[in-house]
Amino acid sequence: MGKAISGESMVEVEEPLSPAARLFQTRQFNCYIIAIIGCKTVFNSHVIKAGLEHTLIKHPRFSSLMVADKMGGEMRWIRTKVNVEDHVIIPNVDPNMGSPDQFIENYISNMTKTYLDDSKPLWDIHLLNVKTSEAESTAIFRIHHSIGDGMSIMSLVLACTRKTSDLNALPTIPTKKRQRSSNSGRFIRLVSYIWFVLQVICNTLVDVVMFIATSAFLRDTRTPLKGAPGVELSPKWFVHKTISLDDIKLVKNAMDLTINDVILGVTQAGLSRYLNRQYGRTGEGNAEEDAAKQKRNNLPRKLRFRAALIFNIRPSMAIEALADMMERNSKTKWGNYIGYALLPITIALRDDPLDYVREAKAMVDRKKRSLEAKCTFLSAKYIVNLLGAKVAAAISYRVISNTTMSFSNVVGPVDEISFYGHPMAYLAPSVYGHPHALTVHFQSYMNMMTISLAVDRDAVPDPHQLCNDLAESLKLIKDAVVKKGLAQESVQR
Repeated sequence: MGKAISGESMVEVEEPLSPAARLFQTRQFNCYIIAIIGCKTVFNSHVIKAGLEHTLIKHPRFSSLMVADKMGGEMRWIRTKVNVEDHVIIPNVDPNMGSPDQFIENYISNMTKTYLDDSKPLWDIHLLNVKTSEAESTAIFRIHHSIGDGMSIMSLVLACTRKTSDLNALPTIPTKKRQRSSNSGRFIRLVSYIWFVLQVICNTLVDVVMFIATSAFLRDTRTPLKGAPGVELSPKWFVHKTISLDDIKLVKNAMDLTINDVILGVTQAGLSRYLNRQYGRTGEGNAEEDAAKQKRNNLPRKLRFRAALIFNIRPSMAIEALADMMERNSKTKWGNYIGYALLPITIALRDDPLDYVREAKAMVDRKKRSLEAKCTFLSAKYIVNLLGAKVAAAISYRVISNTTMSFSNVVGPVDEISFYGHPMAYLAPSVYGHPHALTVHFQSYMNMMTISLAVDRDAVPDPHQLCNDLAESLKLIKDAVVKKGLAQESVQR
């Protein structure tokens, strides 16, 4: 990727590529961010094109080419004039087709078989006026990962939307509440702080050693969900399922957890259900025997199963700041500021479904007391600068390919929003081009939580079943909370 500067359409020199952007230009990490937007009305393409011209195209990265100087040296972003028609794809489709949901899945999967034209800014949007079981129309954003990290890009996409109830108002995104300081004495606070610092140091040292070991030799167990070598080049399949955010909050409040704790516990439970079924299959087409085995514990005793957990290193830019930047065509800090942490996933059948969320909370709390993500971000940055993007890509590739899956969670708007005047039914973001056969992403929107999966069909031939297992796991966890009366206790507190 990248071309020589011709000087024909360039209007402004921007800046050199960041180390992370250079990393995403390598063959091993030619990654794309996908944002699937379902809307409640049929698209008016003229309105959307006009909206893009007044918002997204004004962002420097969405109106820049990635080029190399005439001597073939350092690549950099160069501002250019953008023709919105080159980036908005409107295929001719049969509105009365027999299987619209299947058509959308096939269409998006076929997009992963093609690449963006690097003679234009590295993004496009596909508008499909096809009525599905969830929406009247579907838009698919495809954005190259070198443009920015997923958190920043999703915030930027949301900055292009407005509240349906007030088309002049930006979406409202929940923010984390700061914990109140303890009222304990100064000595107790000092001891607690020292203990916290010691935990951070110890946890970080252990995590960095494990990260290095993973880059060298430590591999996850070969399970049905583990991708084969070269999986990053395989076409991906995207499916999603909507579950109740209120159910997640019920478990959160009843057990004094965070949303992250609950969805990670749900993920552990769902993956355990799915893998137990996979290991229980006889492979001989005997349905009755398979059903009997799936009621038993078929999981291997020792499984190393880890997820690459994506962390945003810097605070996300406020949607208001991004909207103002596009309106005024101003500059702002931008780029890929993400770090990775390796998160052990418990694959086991538990008698008590609440054990999954308890284990998830313990692991998440430990990761919060570690600087692993910042260390991985800084190490990748320095390796790119000192040894080059190819060396950094080779190391990162070994780490990611030696784990099993990617996992992330993004907080979305609390009110219904409109995409250039089209009320949004759901939002399902994901990513592809990295060496994992399974990526699990959770995206909240209003009172819903969308589970979005990106899979390699060779490893996950039935992704809808995996979605169902995740949804069923939440139901079992919620039912256990209600049965034990924990929900009522939380209300009384």
